[in-house]
Amino acid sequence: MGDRRYVAVSGPPGSGKSTLAPMVADGLALPLLAKDTIKEALLRATPAAGVDASRRVGQAAMEVLFALAADSPTGAVLDANFHRTLAAPSILGLPGRTLEVFCRCDREVARRRYRARADGRDPGHFDAARSDQEIWHDEVNRPVAGGWPVVEVDTNGPVALEELLGRLADLWRAAAAGPPGHPPQTPGTVGPWR
Repeated sequence: MGDRRYVAVSGPPGSGKSTLAPMVADGLALPLLAKDTIKEALLRATPAAGVDASRRVGQAAMEVLFALAADSPTGAVLDANFHRTLAAPSILGLPGRTLEVFCRCDREVARRRYRARADGRDPGHFDAARSDQEIWHDEVNRPVAGGWPVVEVDTNGPVALEELLGRLADLWRAAAAGPPGHPPQTPGTVGPWR
């Protein structure tokens, strides 16, 4: 149980999570669990008739994401726009050590990315019907930071992946030297890291 490793890749919509998370998963040899992939599958099976239904499907996708993560014998990289107060207890409940990579970029960059990808997503996301206030708010604009180390990454442009993976490896080594469970959040492990 103590050797399971989890990386929560967080940040607001359009911040680059779904671009960075697969590279982190590959670099750490961990499975990738992406909320949007799960939600797309659920929407194909149960189309959403409106924004409220889409939100319920999104909540179900998060439940599936955490169930799959908890069941993974190695841990996983989790890609989602985690709502801080809702996600913290679920992340804390994972049976292993957790790190968080928070994707930070300018709001206009995130907005442009979000609007550009809307055409390629299932219409059940109702991207065009959602206001900026609903999409970018305090619950997703800051790291979840539930007591585990947080590495903030500037995702306005390309990320120095090898440096990020090295930083995560250093944090895992430090965590392995401590007591089981989630490593404590200490000065120096909290971003910004760029």
